[in-house]
Amino acid sequence: MLRTRAGRSSALRLLSDRDRGEALELCDRDPVANVFVASRIRSLGLDPLRLGAQVWGFSDGDRLTSMCYVGANMIPVEAGPAAIAAFADRARLQGRRCSSIAGPADAVRELWSQLAPSWGRPREVRGNQPLLAIASGPLIDPDPLVRQVRAEEVATLLPASIAMFTEEVGVSPLGADGGAAYRARVAELVASGRSFARIEDGTVVFKADVGAVTPAACQVQGVWVPPLLRGRGHAAHGMAAVVAIARQRFAPVVSLYVNDFNAPARAAYQRVGFTQVGTFMSVLF
Repeated sequence: MLRTRAGRSSALRLLSDRDRGEALELCDRDPVANVFVASRIRSLGLDPLRLGAQVWGFSDGDRLTSMCYVGANMIPVEAGPAAIAAFADRARLQGRRCSSIAGPADAVRELWSQLAPSWGRPREVRGNQPLLAIASGPLIDPDPLVRQVRAEEVATLLPASIAMFTEEVGVSPLGADGGAAYRARVAELVASGRSFARIEDGTVVFKADVGAVTPAACQVQGVWVPPLLRGRGHAAHGMAAVVAIARQRFAPVVSLYVNDFNAPARAAYQRVGFTQVGTFMSVLF
């Protein structure tokens, strides 16, 4: 048992499949902000081997009040001060295994402030990432040439996905395995029908993926237009197409988060009809 600053008994434990219902109820408190974790739990459950991550649960008495997803990313869910302190204590003992900490800005900022002395200097901190959402049809015409990517087009899509990741994250996704794991992830999104693009003469003009899906919301990621084709409206009209398709096939609310310094992307999303519903923060290692 742990003792919170308020003196109440609280406990931190590793969640398992028997906690699935309570964990999803917690995610549903903010279905847009928590869509990634909720999507993973819905599709894979809470067994660490199957999920490829641990989920730490923080309980106040008998009630689960906060969680922390700890895999390739570390993501706090509905985490208050006492939970963040408990998560930081556990993370210090375990050591850093994630490549980023991401999620609601207030929680990530406090979590990182407690971990920074022991985890060392990160590669980059992005402290202001607007969380955007749209719950209606797009305000501009969708690009009619944006469609679901076909299985035989993975090889065409892959260079664009690598370029997007490298530009966005600042490092290549091609690791020691020569890119096998990243190619498998791209192929998985294509096979699941959640990768969309405009492809002309073997060239990707626009691409985006729906990376997380729940009945309440979905999250778009990997939005990219080749540098030489930017400024022509491909991003805005391509995203309008993705919004229209995603709302029809996946969930009524479409979300994404964007770096505050990416003015062209923010302008394109605003044209489509996205509005800010929160703020994320990312610490990249």
